[in-house]
Amino acid sequence: MNRMRIWGAAAVMVVATAVACGQTNPPGEHAQHNETVTSSPGTAMPTGPTIAIEGMGFSALGPVAPGTEITIVNNDEVEHSVTSRAKDVFDVHVDGKGQATLKVPEAPGEYAFYCLYHPAMVGTLAVR
Repeated sequence: MNRMRIWGAAAVMVVATAVACGQTNPPGEHAQHNETVTSSPGTAMPTGPTIAIEGMGFSALGPVAPGTEITIVNNDEVEHSVTSRAKDVFDVHVDGKGQATLKVPEAPGEYAFYCLYHPAMVGTLAVR
């Protein structure tokens, strides 16, 4: 009888773990405003302003004009986000090896951002 309880508990743990680990947030689930969330693996490199994500870090981007569209290129295998530290400014999620577009806020300023999935990944967007 004890063996049946142990096997039953183990089966419940395996199923619960599989469900928890198998759940993923679709790119738009965390979406705020002022953004377009798309993911398109294998798309050609953009010609305009770009933030590249590679090696668990963001590339530097010089100042951009208000309302500019920035392409985010995720060269890593895992999903990342470009999420504003200020609430409801921008939150773009990009699948591994994917691309997305971020529309820059209209108000000039410095916008600190990070990756929601990897909080040590940080950057700043300068809008002028």
